[in-house]
Amino acid sequence: MQDNPRYRVRVAVETEFLAEQSDPEARRWVFAYHVTIRNEGEQSARLLTRHWIITDGEERIQEVHGEGVIGEQPNLAPGQAFEYTSGCVLETRVGSMYGSYQMLAEDGTCFDAEIPAFTLAPPHTLH
Repeated sequence: MQDNPRYRVRVAVETEFLAEQSDPEARRWVFAYHVTIRNEGEQSARLLTRHWIITDGEERIQEVHGEGVIGEQPNLAPGQAFEYTSGCVLETRVGSMYGSYQMLAEDGTCFDAEIPAFTLAPPHTLH
């Protein structure tokens, strides 16, 4: 459905390591991720739910399902973007996340907006 120009939502993510909230001795690495959701389709679409798959450096997987993002279910008109920041705590220095948002177009069509995989790592950890 994402290939249909009527229903096209692009998701971009930037990450940030929060050293002041992290405690490596306690196996706690804290990251913020800044998300931009842009409706590049031809119809308005509302974000209904989120699904994240979080993998830490020891291949432990955690799945997160929920309504909306940061307590909101934004409705995006064509060309409009919504930005928000959230966070993740890992027990390992490096991890990754990916997932999808379930969207509802104004014509009643449900579709998924894919969230591309991104890495969570302190600066200078990966080459």
